Amino acid sequence: MKNPYKTLGLSEGASKEEIRKAYKRLVKKYHPDKYANNPLSDLAEEKLEEINKAYNYLMKNKGYNQGQDNGYQSSSNRYSNNSYHTYAQIRELIKRGNIVQAEKILDSISQKDAEWFFLKGVISLQKGWYDQGYQQINRAVAMDPSNSEYRSTLNNLHQQNAAYRASGRNRGYGGADACDLCTCLCCSDCCCECLGGDLIACC
Repeated sequence: MKNPYKTLGLSEGASKEEIRKAYKRLVKKYHPDKYANNPLSDLAEEKLEEINKAYNYLMKNKGYNQGQDNGYQSSSNRYSNNSYHTYAQIRELIKRGNIVQAEKILDSISQKDAEWFFLKGVISLQKGWYDQGYQQINRAVAMDPSNSEYRSTLNNLHQQNAAYRASGRNRGYGGADACDLCTCLCCSDCCCECLGGDLIACC
């Protein structure tokens, strides 16, 4: 991958605001929804992964310069060649309900980006670990705030939790634990459906 400024179409030393604007523009351009049932969808997804990687790198390493290009390039190539297809495999395993294998493969990835934390959160929720799953998905949103899938999932978790608490208060259990089994099941089903599966068939 070329240096992250070039990936985002920016000049060296661009400000954070310029980086954010370029990032949002490119995300809209290559968003998966625009390439549904399109033969170029795979290329668009790969481009989006490259854009996300460049954006995350620049926001965390504002001192980036041309002399650092080689180190960035080598780490990025490892990411592009391996992680993209691995994440697709993990998503497919989650859809099929093979959580153990999905987590095993996910844990073998050393570079933990926003997608890693999102998938880890989905897996945690399906294992009934609501708090851990929520924290991981929340981190994914913080790392990639423009990702509509991450934001939608987090919003659904908020809504499920709020609905559960309201129901508990109505029954006189104001201090009920948000990790109640029903809450976890609903949240897990929500995440599973985001990935194309269905944990609870009637929902």
